[in-house]
Amino acid sequence: MRQTPGETTERTTERTATASHTPPDAERLRRWRLVLGADSADSTECALTGQDAAMDGALDALYGGGAAKKPNGRGTGARSAGLGASAPSVARWLGDIRTYFPSSVVQVMQRDAIDRLGLSALLLEPEMLEAVEPDVHLVGTLLSLNKAMPETTKETARAVVRKVVEDLERRLESRTRATLTGALDRSARISRPRHRDIDWDRTIRANLKNYLTLPAPDAATTAGSTRATGATGAKGTVVPERLIGYGRSSRSAKKDIVLCIDQSGSMAASVVYASVFGAVLASMRTLSTRLVVFDTAVVDLTDQLDDPVDVLFGTQLGGGTDINRALAYCQSRITRPADTVVVLISDLYEGGIRDEMLKRVAAMKASGVQFVTLLALSDEGAPAYDHEHAAALGALGAPAFACTPDLFPDVMAAAIEKRPLPIPDKEYQP
Repeated sequence: MRQTPGETTERTTERTATASHTPPDAERLRRWRLVLGADSADSTECALTGQDAAMDGALDALYGGGAAKKPNGRGTGARSAGLGASAPSVARWLGDIRTYFPSSVVQVMQRDAIDRLGLSALLLEPEMLEAVEPDVHLVGTLLSLNKAMPETTKETARAVVRKVVEDLERRLESRTRATLTGALDRSARISRPRHRDIDWDRTIRANLKNYLTLPAPDAATTAGSTRATGATGAKGTVVPERLIGYGRSSRSAKKDIVLCIDQSGSMAASVVYASVFGAVLASMRTLSTRLVVFDTAVVDLTDQLDDPVDVLFGTQLGGGTDINRALAYCQSRITRPADTVVVLISDLYEGGIRDEMLKRVAAMKASGVQFVTLLALSDEGAPAYDHEHAAALGALGAPAFACTPDLFPDVMAAAIEKRPLPIPDKEYQP
């Protein structure tokens, strides 16, 4: 059985059936025919025409039967699709699915096409990149192809990546800033606050002794308004001789943030989100942000944080993993341990020296560093990770858990303020 685009399509077909007065049994057969695919045509005895036939063809090209073909045209003998190796036919198919299905479904189908049919190589062609629907997973695929990408394709690829990055920045920046910056220091009080920093409750209570009763208005001039409102008696006001306000936190760098990101292929979505967050954090004057990416080598991309697209094209997804070496580099850059937050984003599959890695984490925590381990920074489900290493970090007081982009600002705020971390689901704790 193959999946149809979902409830949206089903509701559309319901409306279509009602509008055209299709008999209920015929409409039910039509739906089953779309769900089951071309192989069920004989059993349902339902023929598709028009847009239904075109939609079915687009689905069948990806999920239908027939000889399986990779983009090089060689059959594998397994059940697969019929897009073949033709770039024009794939581009046409991409256009079709964008016509018949909503954007969220298009992104899923594109991902399936890349995974099931090995179409990654076709993404090296500018014409293909212009036809796809950009999303985080597509960016991850492009980053993994970065070194193999011809110069004629790189500018198009950068445009696709920039579109996704700008969308993420719009979505994530305001919440991150609201959570981490401009916070009022409510434990401090100042006597000459700016208007928006005035604590009106305390100001009024402190100036009640300055309450003045206003003289009664002239009866002749206010008779009309008095009759209309029924107001009687004198009115008064508080004269605020003394203003009390909140003190704002200093704009000098209060905390040092170190984002240490695993570049292994399974961390692609996390790399994209972390790079965007890194750029947002770097733009905040109250934070000093460092971005480090690693596989078996370590690269410091801090000087590129003003443009997250440059950061992403500075990464190289895939390869081995040496967490210990990356943490050694981060540890060497820490100058204010008590004011430093280190965020390790990794699936913890360590290829380096495990015991040394754990000793470094223990040493950083003992010096006062706030250490956070994120198994994933993405919207995907429960990640695959090394449970033994995660449990060892948890025993050191550095719990490891998966984190969605929406939760990340709260995690950072808790780490900066040295509060318990808002771990989203106990299921992700080792």
